[in-house]
Amino acid sequence: MATSFSCYGAVSMLRTPTPLSRLSTFRSPSVSTIPNRFYRFRVKCSHAEAGVVDDSRSAPIDVVADVKSERVVVLGGSGFVGSAICKAAVSKGIEVISLSRSGRPTYSGSWVDQVTWKSGDVFYVNWDEVLTGATAVVSTIGGVGSMEQMLRINGEANVVAVNAAKEYGVPKFILISVHDYNLPSFLLSSAYFTGKRKAESEVLSKYPNSGVVLRPAFIYGKRKVGDFEIPLDLIGEPAERILRAIENFTKPLSSIPASDLLLAPPVSVDDLALAVLNAVVDDDFFGIFTIDQIKEAAAQVKV
Repeated sequence: MATSFSCYGAVSMLRTPTPLSRLSTFRSPSVSTIPNRFYRFRVKCSHAEAGVVDDSRSAPIDVVADVKSERVVVLGGSGFVGSAICKAAVSKGIEVISLSRSGRPTYSGSWVDQVTWKSGDVFYVNWDEVLTGATAVVSTIGGVGSMEQMLRINGEANVVAVNAAKEYGVPKFILISVHDYNLPSFLLSSAYFTGKRKAESEVLSKYPNSGVVLRPAFIYGKRKVGDFEIPLDLIGEPAERILRAIENFTKPLSSIPASDLLLAPPVSVDDLALAVLNAVVDDDFFGIFTIDQIKEAAAQVKV
């Protein structure tokens, strides 16, 4: 006895895409969107024996599947900048894993429970537990201290992370670096900047078509230190507004060495986090990004 079996499917999106810009130091800006994370699959099937008319009115079968297309690892995710990135990412439905020496932060928040917190050191961590399945790594690793400490933290730690990500096939690496403040060369040769630039070189070398280096100036926001909160935004926010309002008048001063120590606009930690999200989801977003480009990228994600 002959039988027939037929199916057809349709996909309907449950989320509205959020527009982003394709900013890059290598390509012209254009418009892109955050990929939809969740889809509804509708499948209609029918079965009929020979001589029996197929009933096209048979009820469809709905199968709902949650598909998370991004899995981001944030190095230093419990810190000031890292936590802002984690918070912004989970708000967009992105799966986030944080790796830091302190692990889960002591403060609470609904977004905190949505992050997978891992405690460890990049020099000794078992990367199998961190990088498997990751689509992007964001490094906020950095600090000040002795010459040896700054070279190790700002440089070597990030180099280790970049090479681990490359080895595990992670397609994108995003580094939070620092603006050079138009400093003279003898100051840029200090251990702090030498370490940062070494990390940048490693990112751009290992990820020439997908590596991202963000160079913000002073980063402001509400910084939590233990049970205390330092309101850096009380200084940073008005300073950014003033400097941007007068930047047409101060641009001629940019040729003066170290002038950006006073004239470079501060960057909101929330804007920096949004710029990172732009980098995570946009394949045309790569290269080195300045203060103004960070601001532009963040503005596009806010839309």
